[in-house]
Amino acid sequence: MSSMPRRTPLFDAHTRAGARLVDFAGFELPIQYESPIAEHMAVRTNAGLFDVSHMGQCLISGPAALACAQHLLSNDLSRIADGQAAYSGLLNEQGGFVDDVVVYRFSAEKFLLVLNAANVAKDLAWIRDHAQGAQIDDLSDDFAQLAIQGPASRRILARLTEANLDALAYYHFTEGEVASAPCLIARTGYTGELGYELYCRPELANRLWDELISAGNGELIPCGLGARDSLRLEKRFALYGQDIDETHTPLEAGLGWIVKLDKGDFIGRDALIAQKARGLDRKLVGFEVTGRGIARPGQEVALDSATIGHVTSGAYSPCRKQSIGLAYVPPAHAALGATFDLIIRGQPVAARVVKTPFVDSAAATS
Repeated sequence: MSSMPRRTPLFDAHTRAGARLVDFAGFELPIQYESPIAEHMAVRTNAGLFDVSHMGQCLISGPAALACAQHLLSNDLSRIADGQAAYSGLLNEQGGFVDDVVVYRFSAEKFLLVLNAANVAKDLAWIRDHAQGAQIDDLSDDFAQLAIQGPASRRILARLTEANLDALAYYHFTEGEVASAPCLIARTGYTGELGYELYCRPELANRLWDELISAGNGELIPCGLGARDSLRLEKRFALYGQDIDETHTPLEAGLGWIVKLDKGDFIGRDALIAQKARGLDRKLVGFEVTGRGIARPGQEVALDSATIGHVTSGAYSPCRKQSIGLAYVPPAHAALGATFDLIIRGQPVAARVVKTPFVDSAAATS
């Protein structure tokens, strides 16, 4: 018998708003409120509010914290300042992803890792096995996490906090009150738009949610997992379990920028050096569907009736008004403009490799 899904602290807010709830990674979460397309476009044009309280949090602390983080993670945490965040791979010895994480550096002795919900237990076991003398604490039950995303997010959030949002650069964070709730306020997100992620005590989450919606004054709407997925795909943000996993490396996934081979030893470094030297067997590419059909994960990618790969992510893009997706293919078929077929309901549907991200939102990082 399967266990019942857990509810995040914001379950009441979701039911009040009439959300359609689904079991996701063991949590009961909203897939949509109004419609995924309407929610998607609200984030691109105004602002949307997401419940991401299912994500896990792990604290690495103590005198050995920096050495531990450097050993565990592919990015270089010595190069970022206190109050800055980094996206990184938590890799295995073969260079594959145990998980992809966002790391917040408070100091050389304190790092907060945000883990994918389905991976929390696995990640914690891995981290503890390679802690190198650092203190490892699971703080997943200590936080609710809300993400306010979109061009209007700064203006709305500023109505509820005295934190200097104008001075908060992309992938930096501060601590302050939002609607009288103590929060970690991070200039991060998974949509590619200007936005913030707020970490607060779980018992404060419902009130904070309501205060944010009220402060939005019609510019901010609740958004579910459907819009979150299409928004991140338009920006080519990887999804663990589909685009990346323990069998795929950052180099194959086009995430070589989160790998700092020159920082010294870390788990997976030797495998990545060897892979780089011999060349890649596959690359993750973005494509648009030029025929009639919608790309979906798992579909076969074919060329001249021979299978050359599979779709990892696929969806309708509300901004491009066409189907887009990601797929691993041999490097010979990964160049911009290369064509292949997707096998959709047994029939070949034409697709073409295109430049990613699929949608440009330069203001998100300015």
